[in-house]
Amino acid sequence: MATALRPVQTAVYQKLTGSTALMALVSGIFDEVPEPAPYPYVSFGSILEYPDDAHDRQGLDVLVTLHVWSKALGNGQAADIFAALDAALDRVPLAVAGFTDVSIKHTQHQSIKDPDPDVRHINATYRVRLTRLT
Repeated sequence: MATALRPVQTAVYQKLTGSTALMALVSGIFDEVPEPAPYPYVSFGSILEYPDDAHDRQGLDVLVTLHVWSKALGNGQAADIFAALDAALDRVPLAVAGFTDVSIKHTQHQSIKDPDPDVRHINATYRVRLTRLT
């Protein structure tokens, strides 16, 4: 089985950093968040991969979790960042190296109370479905 973890993360990263609307709102998109983190920003969370084969081709179902982080008062800034993130990804063409029939769709998001009362946090999950090129 060939994994799509790295190619999917690369494609999502490129799509997000290519969004001028999103990048105007955040200090960066991070896999590993630098310390101290420059708020607001988006970070990658877990990426889960499941086989979803056709009869003669390898298919994969990949769940990508992204996190929005803000220190602005209230939830408004985090919500605006999530909206820009969602506009950049949900049902938008996504090119993933080594794969075809790629689709990406928003599956859920939630606003979370962070232990630090100054931090606003939204996590969002996207489902990427794809087929390995033969």
